[in-house]
Amino acid sequence: MKKKLLTRKLKVIFLAGAPALAQGVTAPDALARSVTDEVLAVLRADQDIQSGNAKKVVDLVEKKVLPHFDFVRMTQLALGRNWREAAPEQQKLLIAEFRGLLVQTYAATFTAYKDQAIEYRPLRFQPTDTEVVVKSQIQQPGGRPITVDYRMHRLDSGWKVYDVVIGDLGLVQNYRGSFETEVRKGGIDGLIKALADKNRQLSAMQAAADKK
Repeated sequence: MKKKLLTRKLKVIFLAGAPALAQGVTAPDALARSVTDEVLAVLRADQDIQSGNAKKVVDLVEKKVLPHFDFVRMTQLALGRNWREAAPEQQKLLIAEFRGLLVQTYAATFTAYKDQAIEYRPLRFQPTDTEVVVKSQIQQPGGRPITVDYRMHRLDSGWKVYDVVIGDLGLVQNYRGSFETEVRKGGIDGLIKALADKNRQLSAMQAAADKK
């Protein structure tokens, strides 16, 4: 049940689009709109993606979406206190495997895209602010709107997403519980192994789907 819920939530994240990195002082909500338009244009036009081509979907995720996420901070937040217990090399592996998990899981949701409408709320922030929340709603045909909030912070390289909150559940919070369980069972190495095993499983499933 939790896996199905997470998959639905990840699909919502992609439909809303990831706020983009930009040159200059473009407002974060304007960046969100621009990258949303770009991603949705590809989804609507690419017949291979519509047909479930996993490789093209992964490429789209890698190139257009994930560069705008801060996976270091996301991993730190998802690990919580366990982050400090990890050695530097373990931390690198955790970041890589967590990123890989999101790539694989996100890609699996793309083919379920429908023409939902997306609306962004007005954003109030000062030029000196280093953290903002970009709020959006996905209008579901025949259903209630789904709220999607992007928690972003500004780095030297620009604005990055470090968490996504859908309804009342944050992406980081959702993973924190399962990460804690794996660490209790097998330590940091056990969590790394669990993530690596999951990534291999998802990669194999997507490769098999592409051969059909």
